[in-house]
Amino acid sequence: MTEEEGKKMKLGINGFGRIGKLSLWHHVGRKYFDEIVINLGRPVGTSITDIAHYAERDSTYGALSGYLQGYVNAKPVISELNEETGEMTISGTRVKFLRSNRNPADIAWKENGVKLVVDTTGKFLDPTVSGDEPTGALRGHLEAGAEKVIASAPFKIANNSKKMPEDAVTTVMGINNNDYDPRNHKLISNASCTTTCLAHMIKPLLNHFGVRKILSASMSTIHAATGSQEVLDRLPGPGKTDLRKNRSTMNNIILTTTGAAKALSLVIPEMEEIGFIAESVRIPTTTGSLIILVVNLQEELSGGVIRRDVINNIYDQASKDDANGYLFYSDKQNVSGDIVGLPRAAAVIEGKETHTRTAEITIDMSMVPTLEEGVRNSLKDNIMRIPLTQSVIYGWYDNELGSYVNMLGDRTVSIAELF
Repeated sequence: MTEEEGKKMKLGINGFGRIGKLSLWHHVGRKYFDEIVINLGRPVGTSITDIAHYAERDSTYGALSGYLQGYVNAKPVISELNEETGEMTISGTRVKFLRSNRNPADIAWKENGVKLVVDTTGKFLDPTVSGDEPTGALRGHLEAGAEKVIASAPFKIANNSKKMPEDAVTTVMGINNNDYDPRNHKLISNASCTTTCLAHMIKPLLNHFGVRKILSASMSTIHAATGSQEVLDRLPGPGKTDLRKNRSTMNNIILTTTGAAKALSLVIPEMEEIGFIAESVRIPTTTGSLIILVVNLQEELSGGVIRRDVINNIYDQASKDDANGYLFYSDKQNVSGDIVGLPRAAAVIEGKETHTRTAEITIDMSMVPTLEEGVRNSLKDNIMRIPLTQSVIYGWYDNELGSYVNMLGDRTVSIAELF
């Protein structure tokens, strides 16, 4: 689809929370789609003016006018509000708000000529659930007239006995976006902000060392607060087992979980061969997150040592070779605020903080359960010493607009171009 043809296409967005609102910002700035239809699913405030008020202001990124025009010459960008039709014009793009149905199957996509929908609610993530599910399902958008649906979060299959449907795929731009097949795939997960950053940190190492030299890996994401957390302490809902999520995000560092490891294997299948652990810690900031990646690498038999300059050179070269510009390498001293809003920065490698340590690990071969007895008996010495380098790599990412939403926008446009 050409850009001119794209201008004739409408985009649907379900949900108007953090990702939904910032996706609107992205697309009214990009001006690829002729019209954007946003499903709110319920009445908001007292009039459409209240929706415009929410759309044009953001506590993290400032004013929409400043985002679109620069803060020196910014002028109002929202006009032509129509309470009856739920429409307004934002920077020349017609935007319509639907305020009736929350179940995807009941949303008026067909009536509004919407074929491509981005679901940003985080509520409908199971691709195996039928579209006519009474409580709502991602496939409901297809029932309502959409032809393709992008989920702004990883798929979550509730029934472990069910497999990923053939018409569903998980992609990260710049990693496996070509896995999307427009002839077969109707449901597309754009993974998560953390998986996106992690994939761009892992891929250069896999390309350089190969899967066999990466013995194990682990990551911790120091992650900004999200809308699923509480401003002040409150009682957990019925059946909730994680009591920490109901504690105040303003006052606490909160341990939580992440599905990044599972999602990573969907976009980089080689990771299934590597032992990998992923953890998450929430901190009281509005955006700007950090992955601390620890990788254990087997040294070469030649005795060459993997120093920090080797690791940094891998990322520096990978960033230069990245035609999309998703991977950044920095030798500056950054803080989280420096990467907030940075366009399409899937990962910003903090080269100054890369660390390596090489040592020998001792393995008692008599304790290796998979070693055949004949081989074990033939060994002169049961003790083996293997050179190993542990590398610690830091990667920043703006978990909202800068990294994730901009890359979600790229995914959305790339799918629209293949209609």
